[in-house]
Amino acid sequence: MANKTSAVSDEPIEVLFVLQDKFNLTDFAGPLETLDHARRDQNDDSSKAFECTVAGAGPKVISEQGVFVGSQIAYKEAHERLEDFDVLVVVGGNSADVLKQKLEPLPLIKAFAEIQQKNPARERTLMSICTGSLFLAEQGILSGLSATTHPDYMTKFEIICSNAAQRDLQERTDVVEDARYVVNNLRFDIGDEDENPYIRRKSDAGRRPSNARKGSMSFKGSNTRRESIARRAAMRLGGLRVITSGGVCAGFDAALYLVSILVDEESANEVARILQHEWVKGTVVDGLDV
Repeated sequence: MANKTSAVSDEPIEVLFVLQDKFNLTDFAGPLETLDHARRDQNDDSSKAFECTVAGAGPKVISEQGVFVGSQIAYKEAHERLEDFDVLVVVGGNSADVLKQKLEPLPLIKAFAEIQQKNPARERTLMSICTGSLFLAEQGILSGLSATTHPDYMTKFEIICSNAAQRDLQERTDVVEDARYVVNNLRFDIGDEDENPYIRRKSDAGRRPSNARKGSMSFKGSNTRRESIARRAAMRLGGLRVITSGGVCAGFDAALYLVSILVDEESANEVARILQHEWVKGTVVDGLDV
């Protein structure tokens, strides 16, 4: 794993779900099931695209619905192994206590962003579900980015984003109110839309699908796509991809986008079919593979 520089690999993409006490069950279960169904080869069940690990304060974590979920590693081990993971998923629930007491996943979010800044060569994604975006905002991750959250928490979200920007002397967050999810592809440079079919804008509808893992190094041999690690190092958050989603079920849509970007569109559509879920596309801030 130490030599891994991209989510494009024959090995599964490593995903860490971090669960705080009284997390929302569907925020966790929806994306987990979505990623679990993803395959690199639809005809080969062994070609699992994602390997998911659950971190919690103890062996069992209680959801706000009263259901216990077993964690595979403790927060301490999660911090120690953080460099092993390609994706960190932050779920909503119990936001008031987490923010007031500065509990996990706040430190893990900060540490994950710092790892990306130290090692911008590797592709990493930070994804929040529902009110999990409040935690990203509190840690200053969303300054200068576009983001969304659950509609009922929009005002609180805007306040946290504004306070974080003032505290850190950073740009304000562009809060998007009516999107299922919002993606910031920070590691990418935008090209000419007419010349490049891989650009994703506010709606994916009608766009030509790509077999490329957008956001990956799968085109590093192309004459028109050149790696620039030094350039990424100078980018915001070291080029960390940041995804925030709206209400609880919007987590399915955000996870399907993650499948499309790290595997391919075909796999995402197949997962949506299996789940009998109509994939509602969100807002993708202009971005393109370097």
